[in-house]
Amino acid sequence: MLDSTEPSNMASAMPLNSTSDEKMNMSVDNKINIEVVYGLPHKQKILAISVAENSTVEQAIIESGMLALFKEIDLTENKVGIWNRAVKLSAALEDLDRIEIYRPLIADPKEVRKRRAEKAIIEGRADKTTGGRVNPLSVNTKSS
Repeated sequence: MLDSTEPSNMASAMPLNSTSDEKMNMSVDNKINIEVVYGLPHKQKILAISVAENSTVEQAIIESGMLALFKEIDLTENKVGIWNRAVKLSAALEDLDRIEIYRPLIADPKEVRKRRAEKAIIEGRADKTTGGRVNPLSVNTKSS
């Protein structure tokens, strides 16, 4: 029975003979397990860590040590996501989230596609009018 002068919270109700494992499990209850990933063409890293329940994406990235492993990561420039869905650095985390740090694009995909189409027209691989593939069945022959 608890003495009436003691506060009646869970910590004071824990038996004095509890093991250190039980105490550790009680403190781990406020943690969630996540992964932080970043990849380059020649090197990829996946770090599995435990963070506090109320952690943000930015806090988890910093806590993971990923910034020390890849000096080129700049959180003001690199976009981030959770399971391939873009999020802000201030987004809250849930258990088993996978934080992905994205590399910046080297070239604008629209511009690359436009240049490729222009090159195909010049090389005769694309129809000059429609921009599509040249129909091999339509032969432009002049009758004499």
